[in-house]
Order: sequence, then C-alpha cells, then structure tokens
Amino acid sequence: MGNRLLYAFLASAALVATAGFAEAKTVIHVMHQGDPGWVKAYGDVAARFEAANPDVDIEMIYAPHDAYNEKFSAAVMAKQLPDIMELDAPFLANYVWSGYLQPVKPLIDKDLLDDMTDSNVAQGTYPIDKDLYAIGLTDSSVVLYGNKKYLEAIGARIPKSVDDAWTREEFEGYLEKLSKLEGVKWPIDTFRGYGIKTEWITYAYGPLLESAGCDLIDRKTWKASGTLDGEACVKALTMMQDWVKKGWVVPTSSGTNQFYAEGQPAALAMGGHWFYAEASAAMKDNIVVMPLPKIGDKGVSPNGTWIWGVSATSENPEIAGKFLSFLLKDKEYREYAKTQSAYPGLKSFAAESPLYAEGGPLAVAFEQASKTAIARPPHPAYPTITSAFMQAVDKIFNSGDAQEALTAAAKKIDEDIEDNAGYPPFDEQQ
Repeated sequence: MGNRLLYAFLASAALVATAGFAEAKTVIHVMHQGDPGWVKAYGDVAARFEAANPDVDIEMIYAPHDAYNEKFSAAVMAKQLPDIMELDAPFLANYVWSGYLQPVKPLIDKDLLDDMTDSNVAQGTYPIDKDLYAIGLTDSSVVLYGNKKYLEAIGARIPKSVDDAWTREEFEGYLEKLSKLEGVKWPIDTFRGYGIKTEWITYAYGPLLESAGCDLIDRKTWKASGTLDGEACVKALTMMQDWVKKGWVVPTSSGTNQFYAEGQPAALAMGGHWFYAEASAAMKDNIVVMPLPKIGDKGVSPNGTWIWGVSATSENPEIAGKFLSFLLKDKEYREYAKTQSAYPGLKSFAAESPLYAEGGPLAVAFEQASKTAIARPPHPAYPTITSAFMQAVDKIFNSGDAQEALTAAAKKIDEDIEDNAGYPPFDEQQ
C-alpha cells in the first residue's frame, strides 16, 4: 500500500512537472500579411520549426494586406509588438527611427547574410547607421506584360532587354494603335483597382515619373516642395492623366485584372513579377514580358517588398532570429515561393529559380534590379510621403488639376517633416 502511494505521488509529481514544462515554452509572436497561399506556407513552416524545436511555440498573427499598417499601429499603441514582424521595405526607415526594430545581423545565420543579393541588402538597410534591420527571401519588380497577338497585329517591337526598352514615343504610339485594334477594350491595365490603400501607386507609377525626371521628394534636402510639385512631376502626371482621359487605361471600377481575364480585353499590363504565375497559366505562349518603358532619358524600375525584422522589444531575439533563419532556408517554403514566381532576394534562391535565369521568361525583371531599380525614399516620413502622393495621383486620374494636387501633397509632406524637427539625424544629411 505504501508503495502504491509512493508511485501515485511520483506520477502526480511527474504530471505537475510535465505541465510546468509545457508552460515554460518560449512563445514567439510573428505578425504577417499575405494571401491564403502564403498564410498557409508560413503556418506550415511554423509547424515544422516547432517539431524541430519542441520548447518553442510560434504564434502567427495575421493582418490583412490593406489594413496591415493600421493593425501594426494598434500594436504599437498597446505596447504589444510581436517578436517578428513582416514589414514593407520602404517603411523600414520609419520603423527603425521610431525604435521598433533591432539589427538582425547578430541574429541571422551568417550563410544567409552572405547569400543576400545587393538589392535585398539595400531594402533591409537603415541609411543612417548602414546596419541591416530586415531580411527576406525575395525582392520585387514591376514589368510590362504584353499580349503577343495584339502586339504582332500592330507591328510593335518587342524589347529583349532593359537597354532595349520602349521610348515614350514608342509606348504612346503603341497605346494609340492598340486603342483602335479590334478586340482590345483598353490598351493597358495599370491596376488602378488596387486603390490607394496599398503601396501600388507609389511603387508602380513612381518609376515612370522618375524616368521622366520627377521624384517624390528631394533626396538631399528632404524637401518635397519644388520637387514633387515641380515642372517635371506636373508634366509627367499630366501625361498619365491624358492616358486616362483617352480611355487607354483600365478604370478602377473594372477591378484588378483585365489582362488575362475572359476575352483578354487589355493588351498590356504594368504588373508586378508575382502577376506572371497566373497570367502565364492563362495565356500560355501568348504572354510576353518586357522592361518598363523609358519615359525620359533613362529607364527606372522599383524594388523593395515585404521583409522580416525582429522587434526591439522582443524578449527572445535569438530564438526569433533562429526562426527567421529556419524560414528562409526551408525547402518547402522555397518551393511554394517558386510557384508564385517569387523574385529572388537570395543568390541561392535565384540559382533555384529558372524563371529569372538568363533566357528565362522573367530574366528582364531580374536585369532591372541591377540596372534601373531605384528604392522609394528611405526616410522616416515615408508613410506621409506615400499617402500624400497616392491621394494626389488619385485626384489627378479623376480629372483633378495636377499642379494643385501635387502642391497640396508636397505641403503635407513638408509639414510632417517640420512637425518632427526634420526627423533628426536625417536633418543633418543634407
């Protein structure tokens, strides 16, 4: 009887110990966005990491793409930052300046750091201390997609490289011809349907304007007035407004894809690299991928995408870094990324991605990264910069006066910078 009591006591103690062990698990909170496919991919990686690290729980916190910044702001206000956060690269300067992120070099496996492409390093680097605060598997670009059948019908030249991009004269000439071609309802889809809640307008349209000599802000003085509302920007946005007025551009009301939709009513599409996967599946050999046109003397393309950082308030940064290293090396995650035509941000991933290899269908997108990519302004005021600019473009495309809209946007940006005393030490970088 005594032995039975002893065994019962020991069994009870073991249960208590086991329960205590379970409660002692380290919990890492990961805030992210993405469509259902990516959400599942992240969740699957988390499950594999937990299986390999039974003392860690990964809690995924999903925020809708269009409302991500609002949910992040709510977490800031509640002082409940996650350990790991996904962030859109152009917002990095604001996050670091605000004290939300910590450097990741000490936390990420060295072989991954050595594996980063130059553009990946650039999108994760804070311009003041030149330290790395975020890393990703991918980067991004926007290209010009074309319907081969329509382009052949008007005798359009098909550029094979960035150096061979269409000039403004060619581009507008082809838009004019396509507007008169049977079967074409709109010459080009610029995905106006994405609206002003995403980064699309700044990300995709900005490079065309920069090619024309425009910029969102003076990157030396960090003043928007005189630059965003200057002659080059007014002319460039008046040009794009003219495309809209002529009926060349798919309207917002028609959604976010008229390029490979039923009947293929749009002949061209200015779309992200991610668009290729579904477009090529629908159009087969009828899709062509071209560099963005040169509106001015030089071609310009965007870069920067959603990347991963570790919060400054994380109580377990080493484990957070361990999970990020696991994520970026995970084979199944990489395989899924390839199915989404993911743009390589790691050299090893580029080697695994035939889409972007020389001669591959998206080779021109990868070429743009080294020849024409210009990052969005790396400044703490970027949230205001992009918001003001997108609202101005929306007004202009809806027949507003370009000079008036851009002047108001520039004033709003400059006021934000002044209200924050120039965002020191950015005020000393002139």
